[in-house]
Amino acid sequence: MKIAIVDDNSFLIQSIKEKLSFFEEIQIKFTASSGKDLLEKLDDSSRVELILMDIEMPKMNGIEATKIVKQKYPHIKIIMLTVFDNDEHIFNAIKAGADGYLLKDINPHLLFNGIIETLHGGAAMNPSIALKTLKLLRNPINFDEKNAEQINLSPREVIVLEQLAQGLSYTVIAENLFLSPSTIRKHIENIYAKLQVHSKLEAVQKAQRNNLI
Repeated sequence: MKIAIVDDNSFLIQSIKEKLSFFEEIQIKFTASSGKDLLEKLDDSSRVELILMDIEMPKMNGIEATKIVKQKYPHIKIIMLTVFDNDEHIFNAIKAGADGYLLKDINPHLLFNGIIETLHGGAAMNPSIALKTLKLLRNPINFDEKNAEQINLSPREVIVLEQLAQGLSYTVIAENLFLSPSTIRKHIENIYAKLQVHSKLEAVQKAQRNNLI
Protein backbone atom coordinates (compact mmCIF):
# COMPACT_ATOMS: atom_id res chain seq x y z
CA MET A 1 0.00 0.00 0.00
CA LYS A 2 1.66 3.18 -1.23
CA ILE A 3 1.00 6.19 0.97
CA ALA A 4 2.20 9.79 1.43
CA ILE A 5 2.38 11.78 4.66
CA VAL A 6 1.73 15.54 4.66
CA ASP A 7 2.63 17.54 7.78
CA ASP A 8 4.63 20.71 8.45
CA ASN A 9 6.12 19.20 11.62
CA SER A 10 9.07 16.91 10.84
CA PHE A 11 8.92 15.40 14.33
CA LEU A 12 5.29 14.35 13.77
CA ILE A 13 6.12 12.93 10.33
CA GLN A 14 8.79 10.79 12.01
CA SER A 15 6.29 9.72 14.67
CA ILE A 16 3.78 8.60 11.99
CA LYS A 17 6.54 6.76 10.13
CA GLU A 18 7.45 4.89 13.31
CA LYS A 19 3.81 3.90 13.88
CA LEU A 20 3.61 2.49 10.34
CA SER A 21 7.02 0.78 10.49
CA PHE A 22 5.35 -2.20 12.22
CA PHE A 23 3.50 -3.07 9.01
CA GLU A 24 5.37 -4.48 6.02
CA GLU A 25 2.36 -3.89 3.80
CA ILE A 26 2.85 -0.11 4.02
CA GLN A 27 5.26 1.68 1.71
CA ILE A 28 5.78 5.41 2.31
CA LYS A 29 6.37 6.91 -1.13
CA PHE A 30 7.15 10.44 0.06
CA THR A 31 6.43 13.09 2.68
CA ALA A 32 5.48 16.74 2.14
CA SER A 33 5.54 19.79 4.41
CA SER A 34 2.49 21.64 3.02
CA GLY A 35 -0.38 21.32 0.59
CA LYS A 36 1.67 23.19 -2.01
CA ASP A 37 4.63 20.83 -1.51
CA LEU A 38 2.27 17.84 -1.84
CA LEU A 39 0.81 19.03 -5.16
CA GLU A 40 4.28 19.55 -6.62
CA LYS A 41 5.33 16.04 -5.60
CA LEU A 42 2.10 14.50 -6.92
CA ASP A 43 2.78 16.12 -10.30
CA ASP A 44 6.04 14.14 -10.40
CA SER A 45 4.59 10.95 -8.94
CA SER A 46 0.85 10.41 -8.51
CA ARG A 47 1.38 6.69 -7.83
CA VAL A 48 0.15 6.87 -4.25
CA GLU A 49 -3.04 5.22 -3.08
CA LEU A 50 -3.64 7.16 0.11
CA ILE A 51 -2.52 10.40 1.77
CA LEU A 52 -2.38 11.07 5.52
CA MET A 53 -3.10 14.82 5.60
CA ASP A 54 -2.51 17.36 8.36
CA ILE A 55 -4.84 20.41 8.46
CA GLU A 56 -2.99 23.46 9.77
CA MET A 57 0.00 24.05 7.47
CA PRO A 58 1.67 27.08 5.87
CA LYS A 59 1.37 27.99 2.15
CA MET A 60 -1.66 25.72 1.68
CA ASN A 61 -3.61 23.99 4.44
CA GLY A 62 -4.80 20.39 4.32
CA ILE A 63 -8.43 21.18 3.54
CA GLU A 64 -7.53 23.30 0.49
CA ALA A 65 -5.06 20.62 -0.64
CA THR A 66 -7.68 17.88 -0.21
CA LYS A 67 -10.11 19.74 -2.47
CA ILE A 68 -7.50 20.09 -5.24
CA VAL A 69 -6.19 16.52 -4.93
CA LYS A 70 -9.72 15.13 -5.17
CA GLN A 71 -10.31 17.13 -8.37
CA LYS A 72 -7.01 16.16 -10.03
CA TYR A 73 -6.54 12.62 -8.64
CA PRO A 74 -9.96 11.28 -7.60
CA HIS A 75 -8.54 7.75 -7.18
CA ILE A 76 -6.33 8.82 -4.25
CA LYS A 77 -7.89 8.32 -0.82
CA ILE A 78 -7.29 10.97 1.85
CA ILE A 79 -7.41 10.57 5.63
CA MET A 80 -7.13 13.77 7.67
CA LEU A 81 -4.65 13.04 10.47
CA THR A 82 -4.77 15.97 12.85
CA VAL A 83 -4.92 17.18 16.44
CA PHE A 84 -8.01 19.28 15.64
CA ASP A 85 -11.43 17.80 16.33
CA ASN A 86 -13.55 20.97 16.18
CA ASP A 87 -16.81 20.91 14.23
CA GLU A 88 -15.73 23.38 11.55
CA HIS A 89 -12.58 21.47 10.61
CA ILE A 90 -14.52 18.19 10.43
CA PHE A 91 -17.29 19.75 8.32
CA ASN A 92 -14.86 21.46 5.92
CA ALA A 93 -12.67 18.36 5.56
CA ILE A 94 -15.62 16.14 4.66
CA LYS A 95 -16.99 18.82 2.32
CA ALA A 96 -13.57 18.98 0.59
CA GLY A 97 -13.72 15.23 -0.07
CA ALA A 98 -11.78 13.61 2.79
CA ASP A 99 -12.36 9.86 3.06
CA GLY A 100 -11.54 9.63 6.75
CA TYR A 101 -10.66 11.70 9.81
CA LEU A 102 -8.33 10.43 12.55
CA LEU A 103 -6.56 12.09 15.46
CA LYS A 104 -2.76 12.01 15.72
CA ASP A 105 -2.70 10.28 19.11
CA ILE A 106 -4.16 7.14 17.50
CA ASN A 107 -2.26 3.91 18.19
CA PRO A 108 -0.39 2.13 15.34
CA HIS A 109 -2.85 -0.77 14.90
CA LEU A 110 -5.90 1.51 14.72
CA LEU A 111 -4.09 3.73 12.21
CA PHE A 112 -3.19 0.71 10.07
CA ASN A 113 -6.76 -0.61 10.27
CA GLY A 114 -8.06 2.85 9.31
CA ILE A 115 -5.84 2.85 6.21
CA ILE A 116 -7.05 -0.64 5.22
CA GLU A 117 -10.68 0.31 5.82
CA THR A 118 -10.39 3.49 3.75
CA LEU A 119 -8.63 1.77 0.84
CA HIS A 120 -11.50 -0.72 0.77
CA GLY A 121 -14.10 2.02 0.42
CA GLY A 122 -14.84 2.68 4.09
CA ALA A 123 -14.48 5.86 6.10
CA ALA A 124 -11.99 5.69 8.95
CA MET A 125 -12.97 7.86 11.91
CA ASN A 126 -12.19 8.07 15.61
CA PRO A 127 -15.37 7.33 17.61
CA SER A 128 -15.42 10.93 18.90
CA ILE A 129 -15.17 12.27 15.32
CA ALA A 130 -17.92 9.92 14.11
CA LEU A 131 -20.17 11.21 16.92
CA LYS A 132 -19.47 14.85 16.01
CA THR A 133 -20.17 14.05 12.34
CA LEU A 134 -23.55 12.52 13.23
CA LYS A 135 -24.41 15.60 15.29
CA LEU A 136 -23.46 17.85 12.38
CA LEU A 137 -25.71 15.84 10.07
CA ARG A 138 -28.62 16.05 12.51
CA ASN A 139 -28.11 19.72 13.32
CA PRO A 140 -26.29 21.41 10.42
CA ILE A 141 -24.37 24.56 11.31
CA ASN A 142 -23.94 27.43 8.87
CA PHE A 143 -20.31 28.23 9.61
CA ASP A 144 -20.36 31.34 7.40
CA GLU A 145 -23.12 32.78 9.59
CA LYS A 146 -21.33 31.63 12.73
CA ASN A 147 -18.15 33.44 11.66
CA ALA A 148 -20.11 36.54 10.73
CA GLU A 149 -21.63 36.69 14.23
CA GLN A 150 -18.16 36.81 15.73
CA ILE A 151 -17.36 40.10 13.93
CA ASN A 152 -18.89 42.78 16.11
CA LEU A 153 -18.64 46.17 14.42
CA SER A 154 -20.15 49.18 16.15
CA PRO A 155 -22.89 51.14 14.31
CA ARG A 156 -20.38 53.95 13.73
CA GLU A 157 -17.80 51.51 12.28
CA VAL A 158 -20.43 50.10 9.91
CA ILE A 159 -21.23 53.61 8.64
CA VAL A 160 -17.52 54.36 8.13
CA LEU A 161 -17.08 51.05 6.28
CA GLU A 162 -20.10 51.74 4.05
CA GLN A 163 -18.59 55.09 3.06
CA LEU A 164 -15.20 53.46 2.46
CA ALA A 165 -16.96 50.99 0.14
CA GLN A 166 -18.21 53.98 -1.88
CA GLY A 167 -14.60 55.01 -2.49
CA LEU A 168 -14.74 58.12 -0.27
CA SER A 169 -11.54 59.51 1.25
CA TYR A 170 -10.89 59.80 4.99
CA THR A 171 -11.36 63.59 4.72
CA VAL A 172 -14.74 63.32 2.98
CA ILE A 173 -15.96 60.66 5.41
CA ALA A 174 -14.87 62.90 8.31
CA GLU A 175 -16.84 65.81 6.84
CA ASN A 176 -19.92 63.64 6.24
CA LEU A 177 -19.91 62.38 9.85
CA PHE A 178 -18.81 65.67 11.44
CA LEU A 179 -15.69 64.01 12.83
CA SER A 180 -11.96 64.71 12.52
CA PRO A 181 -9.85 62.74 9.98
CA SER A 182 -7.80 61.32 12.89
CA THR A 183 -11.00 59.91 14.46
CA ILE A 184 -11.94 58.31 11.14
CA ARG A 185 -8.43 56.84 10.90
CA LYS A 186 -8.84 55.35 14.38
CA HIS A 187 -12.23 53.84 13.42
CA ILE A 188 -10.63 52.27 10.33
CA GLU A 189 -7.77 50.82 12.42
CA ASN A 190 -10.37 49.21 14.70
CA ILE A 191 -12.29 47.87 11.68
CA TYR A 192 -9.12 46.31 10.23
CA ALA A 193 -8.34 44.68 13.60
CA LYS A 194 -11.86 43.25 14.04
CA LEU A 195 -12.02 41.95 10.45
CA GLN A 196 -8.38 40.75 10.58
CA VAL A 197 -7.50 42.47 7.30
CA HIS A 198 -4.75 44.86 6.16
CA SER A 199 -6.30 46.97 3.41
CA LYS A 200 -9.45 48.88 2.47
CA LEU A 201 -10.25 46.41 -0.34
CA GLU A 202 -9.93 43.39 1.98
CA ALA A 203 -12.09 45.10 4.61
CA VAL A 204 -14.86 45.92 2.15
CA GLN A 205 -14.82 42.44 0.54
CA LYS A 206 -14.90 40.62 3.89
CA ALA A 207 -17.67 42.86 5.21
CA GLN A 208 -19.75 42.20 2.09
CA ARG A 209 -19.16 38.43 2.31
CA ASN A 210 -20.38 38.47 5.90
CA ASN A 211 -23.34 40.76 5.13
CA LEU A 212 -22.04 43.49 7.43
CA ILE A 213 -22.60 46.19 4.81
